Amino acid sequence: MDKSRKKELARQYKQMKPQMGIFIIRCNNNKCYIQATKDLRGVINGTKAKLQAGYHPCGELQKEWNELGSDAFTIEILEELEYEEDKTDYTDDLTLLQMMWEEKLVGETMELYKNRI
Repeated sequence: MDKSRKKELARQYKQMKPQMGIFIIRCNNNKCYIQATKDLRGVINGTKAKLQAGYHPCGELQKEWNELGSDAFTIEILEELEYEEDKTDYTDDLTLLQMMWEEKLVGETMELYKNRI
């Protein structure tokens, strides 16, 4: 690969914006854990690794993961948050989105894991 192609690929990579939004880890016992993040793919991968290694910060989730096994859980993206042209900080948007989903899930009789990050 020539240098100009490498530079172009590096430039494109730097301009990429990760998916942001909220994801859920559902247990077949009707409990769930949700988290909002600015990097869905990276945080989901990190969460899976932490759960498999036994050191996820949500102790209640980790305990049930260890007891029930990974087959009792599913991980999925609930909602993606789109980028806006003139905005750089999405912290409040993600917090609000998480609160809305928590409210919705509790209304659907899902129980949230209490020990949060």
